[in-house]
Amino acid sequence: MLVDVQFSSAANEWPALRDAVLQAEADGHNAVWVFDHFDGTLLGGDRPVMECFTLLGALAAATSTIRVGSMVANVANRHAAVLAAAAQTVQRISNGRLLLGIGAGGAPDSPWAREHKERGIELSSDLAQRHAAVLRQIEAVRALSSSATQPIPILVGVNSIALATIAGTHADGVNVRLSSSRAAEQIGAARAAAGDRSFETTGWAHATDQAAHDKAQELNLDRLIITRLGPLDRSAATRR
Repeated sequence: MLVDVQFSSAANEWPALRDAVLQAEADGHNAVWVFDHFDGTLLGGDRPVMECFTLLGALAAATSTIRVGSMVANVANRHAAVLAAAAQTVQRISNGRLLLGIGAGGAPDSPWAREHKERGIELSSDLAQRHAAVLRQIEAVRALSSSATQPIPILVGVNSIALATIAGTHADGVNVRLSSSRAAEQIGAARAAAGDRSFETTGWAHATDQAAHDKAQELNLDRLIITRLGPLDRSAATRR
């Protein structure tokens, strides 16, 4: 199982993020992941979140071997064509090292919706419509990547069986919150939908959640993403 790291720009500025990612690369981690949010307080931070693909492009330029990924890019935040262009740009800058995590986002009445309401971004209350937006995004990324030498792997972050099934049917991988009581069920649904084709199973967990780390092993996941929400320093950046 690959062990990745995820860092938060809601609690860190560029120099600390860059140094942490360079240390993760030196330590042999396969990939580093960043968030796609606006309001850093939703992640327990004290500053606005850096724009996801701008940050990924900078990290790609600062590194040479580690993969860079979004976990997850909310399909409500950008037109599908804009997100596809942003992803393709990072793919070109990184020479094929992008892992594109996308998600359907929350409902208008969820706690996560506040940052969208404050910015005038409309969210659909229809779950089927939000799932359809994920499918449109997958199609847009693949259409733009058709002429690329290295297609972009697409992973869908899920919190339901329905979206896990969509991930297994249409994407290259799935990501679950390992602290969820339904994580195993979601992974099972995605694997069943993917069948025999190549498909990556991944999960994320807070750095201090050892039970969730153990669950990743029990579920035989391909990749564990260890999330660090707080301030970073070079010595502690990749420590569990």
